[in-house]
Amino acid sequence: MRRAANLTELATLVDAATGPVIVSGTDLVAHTAVLRHLATSPVGPTVALVLTDPPAPGQAVVREERGQVVDAGPDGRLDGGQTGVFGGALRVGRDDLPALAAAARAAVAGTPIAGTDPAAVAGTPPAAGPEAAGSAVDRLFTGLTALGTLTFAHRVRLLVAHRVADPAGLAAAEAAVAAVDEDRAELRLSVKEKDDFFTTFFVSTWSPYVTKASAKLGLTPTGVTAISVLFAAVAAVLFGVGGRPALVTGAVLLYLGFMLDCVDGQLARYTRHFSAWGGWLDTMADRAKEYLVYAGLGYGATAAGFRYGWALAVAAMTLQTVRHMTDTWYGVLHDEAARRPKAVGGGGGGIGDRLNAASTRVQADTGSLSYWLKRTVVFPIGERWALIALTVALFGPLVSLVAVLTWGVLAFAYTGALRTLRARWMWVPVLDTVDATLHRDDGPIAARFPVLRPMGPLTLAVLGALGPAALLVAAGLRVRAGDEAGGLAWAAPVALLVLLVAALGAGAAHNGPLDWLVPAALRAGEYLFAIAVGVVGGAPAWVVFGYVFVLTLHHYDLTARLEKRQAAPPLHGATLGWEGRSAVLAVAAFAGFAGIAMATLGAYLLVVFVGSVVLAWVVLPARARRGVGVPAGGEVRQPG
Repeated sequence: MRRAANLTELATLVDAATGPVIVSGTDLVAHTAVLRHLATSPVGPTVALVLTDPPAPGQAVVREERGQVVDAGPDGRLDGGQTGVFGGALRVGRDDLPALAAAARAAVAGTPIAGTDPAAVAGTPPAAGPEAAGSAVDRLFTGLTALGTLTFAHRVRLLVAHRVADPAGLAAAEAAVAAVDEDRAELRLSVKEKDDFFTTFFVSTWSPYVTKASAKLGLTPTGVTAISVLFAAVAAVLFGVGGRPALVTGAVLLYLGFMLDCVDGQLARYTRHFSAWGGWLDTMADRAKEYLVYAGLGYGATAAGFRYGWALAVAAMTLQTVRHMTDTWYGVLHDEAARRPKAVGGGGGGIGDRLNAASTRVQADTGSLSYWLKRTVVFPIGERWALIALTVALFGPLVSLVAVLTWGVLAFAYTGALRTLRARWMWVPVLDTVDATLHRDDGPIAARFPVLRPMGPLTLAVLGALGPAALLVAAGLRVRAGDEAGGLAWAAPVALLVLLVAALGAGAAHNGPLDWLVPAALRAGEYLFAIAVGVVGGAPAWVVFGYVFVLTLHHYDLTARLEKRQAAPPLHGATLGWEGRSAVLAVAAFAGFAGIAMATLGAYLLVVFVGSVVLAWVVLPARARRGVGVPAGGEVRQPG
């Protein structure tokens, strides 16, 4: 720890730094845990402490959206739009250190940084001689924000943090710090501040006790995740076995498995044990557990005499995956909109503006009926686990699958309609900010297609999905009528040609207001085509389920890497792309061996997926640690 006498000395220290740096003014009085949380925060590389105290003279106020600081400056400059006051401390990631040094030197000189507002950078005129500590750190933070550095806000709950200006304030702050049981507060802080209804009232009321016991036993978040997967897998087996005792026992295990799914995140927050691997594993394990349960329900419903049990399980998995794709990309859209607040106001009002304002009001009214209705109607994971556990215990696998599908469809329609209206109002291109080819999951065939720009990539992706949908409907009608769907083998190549229409948008700019829906539309088209080929080719239902399940693992890997800001999987090129995989299945269906091809291709993709996991999380990090120079890891978000 070094004390810098002024911002000039600070800039010199930052120039020599090789890793993240925490900068704090000398007027901050806080629990040690506050700085520990700031140092270990997984939300991003650069994080600022934000308080709710009224700003003192010379202190910077901030405006934040979705946890990101989008503006900062002296009190009064934000015209009442501030959401908090800068807490006098920030952690700056390694890549942002040059910006920190530039902001420090600009604040000392009182000169604007190129392309910024002088008032935003300097805040207050530089003091003659050494700067006062508080004013120096505030000018530094304001300048860093003006440079456009992506900074996340870290707020203090339950613990104490205040900036003091006199001995009386110092004594009061120290007394407040001493009055708090730090460990008890940390345990309460391990629970998410805002969670879903079922999780909040039926899990988080007692899961912290399990979290503390797990910490005492020396369990890691990854270990707890593994136990929760085991519970869900046993529950899935019991759902397949059937019989009231097995179904009730499976429902109890499912509930306990979900509790442990909450505990792994709580344990990570309580012990401050975050890692890129843990965040990725948490995301992947959640989906794998849920889809294993769907498989158990599908098998159980089929064994109980319902012909289409597996079909319902495949439908539930497909629906949930497409929903998650829209959730991921809508979140990216909102984050990008928060980084560009001026662009958001371009809509000039209208229904999107009103919906956005209404949503903000509801989210701020924590605990109200409208707040809980909004969080529940979207059918989050806690409500899904609760619905499955209750319906399977009381009625059986068939009713459970129907209930999941019904609520899922209604939630998808509700969120899809509202998000579309809000997205059109925001008009923020998000696929232009990332590698669109990667997140579209395009393969070598799509790369060689000409670009059909006038129609746009979303329109082309939706049109492409209509061919597989039509083939699936036709095959389903034949099966329902008692005929063989194999007579439609000739239609598989035709449906493929329609699906390949989506490839005409691969090279186009994905900058439309709704182009964040492109990945979800492509996933829907590929899954529908695979299911249709399975029905036409007479593949066993469990083979179709298994193949789509492997596809979901691959696609969730892509979205998890997007959320963790990581590069493509090491073996991504070997996955053939959505169009390459579909072409293989189309040829197989036409030749009459769809089932064998689907099983073989699924096994191949699973091997590639496992190989990518081993390379990404074991081999490449080991090489990087040995100094080979292979990049590994990345920043992570906090796990659930």
